[in-house]
Amino acid sequence: MNTSFPPGHLGANLMHFARTLRAAGLPIGSGAVLDALRAVEAVGVTRRDDFYWTLHAVFVRRADQRPLFDEAFHVFWRNPKLLERVTSLLLPTIHVPPQGDARPLSRRLSEALFAGAEREARTREAEKEIEFDATLTWSDREVLRSRDFEQMSAVELATAKAAIARLRLAIPPAPTRRYRPHPRGSLVDMRTTLRRSLRSGSGTVELARRKRRQRPSPLVVLCDISGSMSRYSRVLLHFAHALARDRTRVSSFVFGTRLTNITRQLRDRDVDAAVERASAEVADWDGGTRIGPCLDTFNREWSRRVCGQGAVVLLITDGLDREVGEGVGPGAERLRKSCRRLIWLNPLLRYERFEPKAAGMRALLPHVHELRPVHNLENLEDLCTALVTPGG
Repeated sequence: MNTSFPPGHLGANLMHFARTLRAAGLPIGSGAVLDALRAVEAVGVTRRDDFYWTLHAVFVRRADQRPLFDEAFHVFWRNPKLLERVTSLLLPTIHVPPQGDARPLSRRLSEALFAGAEREARTREAEKEIEFDATLTWSDREVLRSRDFEQMSAVELATAKAAIARLRLAIPPAPTRRYRPHPRGSLVDMRTTLRRSLRSGSGTVELARRKRRQRPSPLVVLCDISGSMSRYSRVLLHFAHALARDRTRVSSFVFGTRLTNITRQLRDRDVDAAVERASAEVADWDGGTRIGPCLDTFNREWSRRVCGQGAVVLLITDGLDREVGEGVGPGAERLRKSCRRLIWLNPLLRYERFEPKAAGMRALLPHVHELRPVHNLENLEDLCTALVTPGG
């Protein structure tokens, strides 16, 4: 990293870096830029690691913002390997065998870095007269429904989150053990009938009837927030918030190396405030995954509280476990027996040739009622439709 900045050059670069982060989706204001200038002036720029963690301490407020900041820092402050990936976005695509880290650069970051170049290109294209046949075209909304969350731009991601907030999950009510009076109930309420007979004396006594009470089944969300799920867990927390806002009995948990209950945090009506509170509560965001121990903790401490009366459990994870599947099978089996329906939502199903080769996946798969993809809006809409179907 170049440490011999001319006077005033460092401040301009920091301001441009903050603008890049803000365009990529991080909430950074002018006050944070001033704090960054003061912090860098106090720490210095002689070491790259010190400079990185100084800006990280100022600009990163939530654990889910770390990957985007890390990528932006290494690209903006001249990391050659990632800069090659950025340059490749502006060139024609050539299909070659993948080498090393084949994960594409975040589209939000690439748009933020090259916003000026893209505007120029759009201006040049607008000056040309283009004729096309619109017979087989489709709307942006249809394209957005099928686009992977990981490949969405900042604007598309905001649109997707707004669409998620409008989703409604109307799980049909399930019968409970309690009864309520009903004139055409299938069961005779003998206690009420005898009480009426005492009041009316001799003669004909009308039979009191009752039927089972029905109420929507509880919904439990178990979301993986490990490093391999980081780009999906942020969006899926918005989905969990939409469910909690629309229903009364929704319990939300996140897990990585440990299990954390965020039900209370997601009850905030403001989704951004709710996600902010949930992120502050979680200590193991973007780390490893220990699915077996986390399922065991849930079964011991929470299952009897939240999985009663035919609960539906949404298990959101890619199944990649650093414990090599240890404890996943028994934990998933016990969870299946505690709920009415266990649905595994896996973003890796976006790949056509997906096969459950990892030990955690193989241990989990036999114990779930259903396996579904969860990498775009269309998947979430299909999930809501499937759960509306009684017994489906």
